[in-house]
Amino acid sequence: MSLSTYKKKRNFSDTPEPEGKVGKESKKLTFVVQRHHASHLHYDFRLELQGTLKSWAVPKGPSLNPEDKRLAMMVEDHPISYATFEGDIPEGNYGAGHVDVWDHGTYEPVDKNGEVITPAQFAKDLKAGSIKFKMKGRKLKGEFALVNLRKDEKSWLLIKHRDKYATDEPYNSEDYAKKSSLAYTQARNAKKKAPARKTATKKSTAAKAVVKKKSLKKR
Repeated sequence: MSLSTYKKKRNFSDTPEPEGKVGKESKKLTFVVQRHHASHLHYDFRLELQGTLKSWAVPKGPSLNPEDKRLAMMVEDHPISYATFEGDIPEGNYGAGHVDVWDHGTYEPVDKNGEVITPAQFAKDLKAGSIKFKMKGRKLKGEFALVNLRKDEKSWLLIKHRDKYATDEPYNSEDYAKKSSLAYTQARNAKKKAPARKTATKKSTAAKAVVKKKSLKKR
């Protein structure tokens, strides 16, 4: 696996993101979901596989409701060290904005029958465009699937399978976000909505002073 695309998009002298490298295959595969308020708020869904994090941007975030088929846009692989990244990516950098870890844990790759398979077989399934996995996170639990839409190799659907962790209630990832994340979003939205303050130019300020001076002389 390569991190060349990841590295080409970033200036590591100006961003706190980890440069990272391809890691060794772990016995327990990890996952992370990061809430990323860039130009648009979205959730980054990442699965460790063969030394990197396979990554998808999920605009609406994951759901525990099987009826929700969340669009997931596949992006470049990220280094394993990115799984713990939180902070602000400065303006002018790729993905500029605030990042928080929304959920993390381990996962098991499984086949269509729910039986655990090897990472090598999981990688083949990924290439074929359909993967299934059992998640063991704080928020996300049970079996999920990612299915490629075929029309575009980058477009996938993230789907929760029906099991004891599934819900039929409406599910909004924002309801389970960190207070720090929500506070950041509220502050950013307030800044965007605030009316622009007009600053007087030196010329207009001087003109007002002249008018005031003439008015005083008439008195």
